[in-house]
Amino acid sequence: MFSIQNYTVESLANQFGTPLYVYDGNKIEEQIGKMRKAYEGTNLKLKYACKALTNINIMKLMRKNGVDIDVVSTQEAHLAILAGYEPHQIQYTPSGVAFSEVQEAVALGLRMNLDSLPLLEKFGQIYGSSLPICLRINPHIMEGGTIKISTGHKDSKFGISIEQADEIYEVVKKYGLRVVGLHQHTGSDFKNAHVIIEAAEKLFELAYKYFPNLEFIDLGSGFKVAYKEDDHITDMEKLGKGVVKVFNEFCEKYGKEVELWFEPGKFLVSECGYLLARANVVKHNPGRNFVGVDSGLNHLIRPMMYDAYHEIVNGSNPDGEEKEKYDIVGYICETDTFGKDRTIPVVNEGDIIVIKNAGAYGFSMASNYNSRFRPAEALVYNGEVHLIRKRETMEDILKNQVMLEL
Repeated sequence: MFSIQNYTVESLANQFGTPLYVYDGNKIEEQIGKMRKAYEGTNLKLKYACKALTNINIMKLMRKNGVDIDVVSTQEAHLAILAGYEPHQIQYTPSGVAFSEVQEAVALGLRMNLDSLPLLEKFGQIYGSSLPICLRINPHIMEGGTIKISTGHKDSKFGISIEQADEIYEVVKKYGLRVVGLHQHTGSDFKNAHVIIEAAEKLFELAYKYFPNLEFIDLGSGFKVAYKEDDHITDMEKLGKGVVKVFNEFCEKYGKEVELWFEPGKFLVSECGYLLARANVVKHNPGRNFVGVDSGLNHLIRPMMYDAYHEIVNGSNPDGEEKEKYDIVGYICETDTFGKDRTIPVVNEGDIIVIKNAGAYGFSMASNYNSRFRPAEALVYNGEVHLIRKRETMEDILKNQVMLEL
């Protein structure tokens, strides 16, 4: 039987029902430890990119482990504050939001990371030199798993083009803006570790030329994790050695020690998460077998949206010698194939199907499509299991609808 720490998936499914997200909190701590070890020798600060998984208890676990937080909306910021974060521990990195939201972030006391020249201009007009800011720079590096998750290339909507460095500086001078940080994020699942160093060196050049008073350099994240056996991953130890070397050389040349920031999201929570679903039907069609489960793209959209591969296990029979090839499909009235042509131990109706790497962008991208409920979430931590979100009910589907007399 497949287990998460000391709990079988059958026992978890029986206790909390299916579908169910289960997170291994100790795996999160292990990932934090890997990053800290890799960047020893620098003044490192980790900011959890919480858009990956915003359950307030996951945020509290990050805070417990000394990890600050990066948010992309003021709603995420409010969750972080409820989780115990002080506003100065929260970096706000918006993209194309209304200026009223930026004003709300300022009122909350968040650290500001500005990603466009128009926003920089407007911010300068309103706030001048009164607040420290970070600048999100687009380094013009094409890297990432797919074009959908590559964010640092020339045609991306994210960041201020590095080719506009002179224009940035003119706005900074015009309003006396206090630039204390430079930021970049090339995208998720980059396969070549050298891209972080290449992007860092572009930020270093900007710092030397324009920004003498930086407190930190933020190199984003996008580290590749394993989605299947022998999958390519970011070699964190190797990358760390390279980054530490060039970063310390930068600090020496810059004339002061600055902090090195990273914003891991997927790297910290992807592998901690499992989506448990029960096999509703095993259908043998001519030439193709299907396992239909009680979940769908409404609970894990990554395979359909990004063609992402997620390993799938028959949790009720993980070591069975008799195997068959299946398409693992959902219950949504839409093509929602979790995995195609997967050879796994024979599945029977009622078996628990385990979809791995469901910690990042599982619940956070979930929906009520087909008016289905979003699942419960459970956290296994230090050998104990905790319910950290209740399963939705019909009341949740209806609560914001306004019933008219027609």
